Amino acid sequence: MLKVLSYPLTIIYYLCFLLTLVIFHPIQWFCFNVFGYQAHKKSVDALQFCLMRCANILGTRFTFINPYTIDTNQPLIIVANHQSFHDIYPITWYMRKHHPKFISKIELGKGIPSVSYNLRHGGAALIDRKNPRQSLPALMKFGDYIETNKRSAVIFPEGTRSKNGVPKSFQTKGLDILFKKIPSALVVPISINNSWKMFRYGKFPMGLGNHLTFTVHKPLKVSTFTNKEELINTIEATIKNNIQP
Repeated sequence: MLKVLSYPLTIIYYLCFLLTLVIFHPIQWFCFNVFGYQAHKKSVDALQFCLMRCANILGTRFTFINPYTIDTNQPLIIVANHQSFHDIYPITWYMRKHHPKFISKIELGKGIPSVSYNLRHGGAALIDRKNPRQSLPALMKFGDYIETNKRSAVIFPEGTRSKNGVPKSFQTKGLDILFKKIPSALVVPISINNSWKMFRYGKFPMGLGNHLTFTVHKPLKVSTFTNKEELINTIEATIKNNIQP
């Protein structure tokens, strides 16, 4: 019965989702070109809030658990498992005070209203995974940007999303570069649960009534770990121990 109901609700959701992206595209352009970074960021924050309200159409609920007070004048490396694109806008919204910037595949830098514009102009790193000559310098430049401006780098070290919630092994190259280029950072591990269930039937129809949870774990100072492999192992274990496929 739920799957039958999901067909009309998915159509309504996708219409609202697309309309939201289309509306916010010129708003972003205007804010960025007329008023600059801070205005553009506020428009992006508002976009994330609206995307969460779109997801509510599907009965989606969001819980973001963060018992820690994290300095906003401190660069962060936010590390999370990856289950779907529904991981992205809640992190952007709930961590908005920390100016989260994502590492994204280069293909997303064009063709998607609002999303592509923000990736190109909002401080994200667009990388070509098949081309190390492009991706490595892009990551290093991104790290410098985060360190200098005290923003937050968001990375999904699995490299690709888990379609069933079972976490994949972490790829360490991107983390190694970020640790090197953002030495003053705090690492903020986040465990994401149930995001994959949004696509339990595929892209159409979408899953209904999902409760997406984001659990922030104790931040770790990069500078206190001389052995970066130990830091990566600690982060990976912390995140995975709190995932419930």
